[in-house]
Amino acid sequence: MKKRVTAIGGIFFKSKEPKKIYDWYAKHLGITSNEYGSVFKWRHIDDQEKTGYTVWSAFKDDTKYFDPGKKEFMINYHVENLEELLKTLEKEGVTIVGKMEGYSYGKFGWILDPEGNKIELFEPTDEMPEKET
Repeated sequence: MKKRVTAIGGIFFKSKEPKKIYDWYAKHLGITSNEYGSVFKWRHIDDQEKTGYTVWSAFKDDTKYFDPGKKEFMINYHVENLEELLKTLEKEGVTIVGKMEGYSYGKFGWILDPEGNKIELFEPTDEMPEKET
């Protein structure tokens, strides 16, 4: 069986004031962010020439992006072959949320776990996102 999840692609959480939270993390923990959060770059352990990234981002607390999940956070996982994986997950009875979306830097799909947490699945390309995270 092919790998399903290959890395953590992002950690997203709700905040009353994302700008203030970014400033606090920059001051106290050294995490610098732009309006979309911060990007942590890394190398693949099995291919040191190949790079990847994990996004850390605060969303305004009234965002609908985490819906229908009810939690204050959402995890994004890097996956291989998102289209095939979504078909497999659907056959396995997993709730698929919305339609897959594609951008220059990758494809996104969403599912719910058994407790109703929304999970974002991401098949990245080699291109880094500039604005949309």
